[in-house]
Amino acid sequence: MDDSRIIKTEYSEEMQKSFIDYAMSVIIARALPDVRDGLKPVQRRTLYDMHELGIRFDRPYRKCARIVGDTMGKYHPHGDSSIYEALVVMTQDFKKGLPLIDGHGNFGNIEGDGAAAMRYTEARLQRITQEAFLSDLDKDVVDFVPNFDETEKEPSVLPVRIPNFLINGSEGIAVGMTTSTPPHNLGEVIDGVKAYMQNENITTKELMRYVKGPDFPTGGIVINKDELPQIYETGAGKIRLRGKVEFESLKGGKTNVVITEIPYTMAGANISKFLTDVAALSETRKTQDIVDISNQSSKEGIRIVIELKKDADPENFVNLLYKKTRLEDTFGVNMLAISGGRPEIMGLRQIIKAHVDFQFQVATRKYTNLLAHEMEKKEIQEGLIKACNVIDLIIEILRGSRDRAMAKACLTEGKVEGIKFKSRESRLMAEQLSFTEKQAGAILEMRLYKLIGLELEALINEHEETMANIYRYEDILDRRDSMAQVIINELDGYKKAYGRKRRTVIENGREAVYKEKEPQETEVVFVMDRFGYAKTIDMSTYERNRETAESEYKYIVVCRNTGRLCLFTDTGQMHSVKIADLPAGKLRDKGIPIDNVSNYHSETEELVYVASQTELNLCRLIFVTAKAMVKIVGGGEFDVSKRTVAATKLGDGDRVVSIAALHGQKNIILRSEAGYFLRFLISEISEMKKMAVGMRGMNLGEKDSLEAVYYTEDTDVSYIEYKTRSLMLNSIKLARRGGKGVKVKG
Repeated sequence: MDDSRIIKTEYSEEMQKSFIDYAMSVIIARALPDVRDGLKPVQRRTLYDMHELGIRFDRPYRKCARIVGDTMGKYHPHGDSSIYEALVVMTQDFKKGLPLIDGHGNFGNIEGDGAAAMRYTEARLQRITQEAFLSDLDKDVVDFVPNFDETEKEPSVLPVRIPNFLINGSEGIAVGMTTSTPPHNLGEVIDGVKAYMQNENITTKELMRYVKGPDFPTGGIVINKDELPQIYETGAGKIRLRGKVEFESLKGGKTNVVITEIPYTMAGANISKFLTDVAALSETRKTQDIVDISNQSSKEGIRIVIELKKDADPENFVNLLYKKTRLEDTFGVNMLAISGGRPEIMGLRQIIKAHVDFQFQVATRKYTNLLAHEMEKKEIQEGLIKACNVIDLIIEILRGSRDRAMAKACLTEGKVEGIKFKSRESRLMAEQLSFTEKQAGAILEMRLYKLIGLELEALINEHEETMANIYRYEDILDRRDSMAQVIINELDGYKKAYGRKRRTVIENGREAVYKEKEPQETEVVFVMDRFGYAKTIDMSTYERNRETAESEYKYIVVCRNTGRLCLFTDTGQMHSVKIADLPAGKLRDKGIPIDNVSNYHSETEELVYVASQTELNLCRLIFVTAKAMVKIVGGGEFDVSKRTVAATKLGDGDRVVSIAALHGQKNIILRSEAGYFLRFLISEISEMKKMAVGMRGMNLGEKDSLEAVYYTEDTDVSYIEYKTRSLMLNSIKLARRGGKGVKVKG
């Protein structure tokens, strides 16, 4: 390899430079809209390509695959999916306040269903797009730049007549920055632009008399009206949105809560998530007012119906929806756009100023071009009129000339050499001719029928019309007020043709306050199977099926539905669970994993004891660990509101083997893995604080550990199955705490 071709550079500098180049490319050429036309490059190129293909609003639809392929091949070499996605969004009236493309076929819906493949769908330009976005491109009103391979020319910006950046809004993610501009009402924004043009010192607050706030295509309610002036002054902030809710009274005193408009942020797949969230409120017992949920939305609009119980409070329930679901949501505003070739966060006044400045630039270029065209017409018209007055001389010149060049030289410079004239007077008159080059060319190409009287009269009328146009264009170019009036007249025309009533209500909404209904306190039974699935059942159901329940469930605890359940684990932790968080069901219902409603992790710890908070407050607990440490703790120490607390202190490598409530037991029997049994009086165990390690209960061998714990009364005759024999516990000799115990053979 030729060493002279190897460029040596600092790696960090090269990476920094490359990343900056990449970031700027994404920011300027991909993700952010231009404040002048409110379009990202992919949107601008798609619209321009449709214009070039002649897919107008009054012509047949064309396959989207053709549009996408042509756009990608000529202007946007970044993949067909990005082009088609941009095209789809520009057709969706629930995303855009003013759709720019007329789609034919399945272009998705507000509930999140995607568009059909581009080979199935068709599209054409909307009328307003043709009129307000793409007209006058032939009048040199914007700069054209080479495309990516310099085989085509494309406009650097479209000559958009309306403030599209505000009307349709924009969303995009660049490198290190995002843009998020809400859509606005076309009529209001046009009124704001007119107000600015009439008073360039107008303040943002004064502009908001016209532009009252965002106007989302999905409607809804903006509830922080007082915060909007600050948002529109700085170009950033948060808009709080709510859906529109109505109440329908049914027979029997029931009420339907009907959602007829949703927040803009819920459009798409978030509607199904909203339905799931509402169902979850019932499943998690946050509310018990819901009877049924149904999505009855159609082409006519959104209609989500929630049927409530007879005694439900609809207002309170709606407040719950506002607090716990996306029926109330936040739209983050960050009005970032490309202005003057660089990204800038702009307030309302800055955006309108940029639009107005652009309109004056476009109008200046347009009318300069039109004036030049009319001046050219004027020159030719004057030449033809003058020629008609001396038509006999001109015919004589043409008949007497050898070629076109000789005739043209005579018409422009009065050169008569070589031309045969009928008389000396004609020759002298020809020497006086001084037509311009363009006039001479027009005369030479003039047809004889132009000499008809009516044609000559039409030519004179056309000249008068041309002179009127010249006067008008010069006035527009010379006087800013005249140009401003032309722009205002155009805006009024668009407002009249395409304006619509505001959809989004703007107000200062009250904070949603949900008053949780106090549940009626009843006695229930907590049951949990060996797989960790838990629920509560009615006391009466348990009483009727006691034997079945005791055979199928590992833990059964009688408790209050307003109380808490305490789960003690072998790791020395106590996890607290609200009974209200557990599903209430029938005996055969599956329930939910206890892990879902507590901090208990069945994979890393094992349940040792389960009791209700009420029960704990009335008893004492005896703790026994694998290393034979024992202690008694008052149950009141576990009356805490935290979800997880340490229930005991454990030595290194130790774990809790048994926890039991003391209800008059006299003896405790400890059994080790090596087969040693030690029976002693419970009264020998001291009562300690929960964070004490405890005292030695049994003297274990070096590799021995405690395996099981039993409790008896003095007069009990209790048997256990131990290996191959039946062992009576009270037959074990009563000893002292801390002894080694006796070895029992199986």
